[in-house]
Amino acid sequence: MFVKVCGLGTTADIDVAATAGVDAIGLVISGTSVRGLDRERAARLASHVPANVLSVLVVNDTPAAEAARTANELGFGALQLHGPAYQEEDFTAAAAIFPRLWRATSLSDRPDTRVGAFGEEVLLLDSPHAGSGEPWDLSLLATSRPRGNWLLAGGLTPENVGEAISRARPWGVDVSSGVESAPGVKDHQRISRFVTAVKQAAPRAA
Repeated sequence: MFVKVCGLGTTADIDVAATAGVDAIGLVISGTSVRGLDRERAARLASHVPANVLSVLVVNDTPAAEAARTANELGFGALQLHGPAYQEEDFTAAAAIFPRLWRATSLSDRPDTRVGAFGEEVLLLDSPHAGSGEPWDLSLLATSRPRGNWLLAGGLTPENVGEAISRARPWGVDVSSGVESAPGVKDHQRISRFVTAVKQAAPRAA
């Protein structure tokens, strides 16, 4: 099962996540997030991500074309456009500059849940309040479960991710606040425990 840890802020965070066995690392550039990085720091951290781990630039308030140029210039592996502000035309504009796009949204926004609907390669379903650590009602997936490469996010922790995987049956999972000791501060033990819990749960969910 694909595992992404998002909102990392130090090279030590990246080292721990990579050693634990994550598939992707998310670095956030945002003026509204406690996990937001400036361009210089994002560039430094992106260059530290091992070659076998996908680096994902995550944005929620940057124009899509600008974010695509940044992802390209800083050497990211993928660009995650997060939130309802990004519509199909934004993905089209970004794809002309940087082709590997992820779309992140919430079911509360009544999105198109077809993976690839906006040309993205991965769809991420989050809680209505991204980064809050708030879980959401997984029973909503009964009538709108995506097919293909989609990630479950929102309120996941080392303690509950196994049950969430069993209920939602996603292709992968994404975590940020659930592996923190304080907002924006990653807890290295919780990162390792989260990845272990996912790996233990994945065979039961198959």
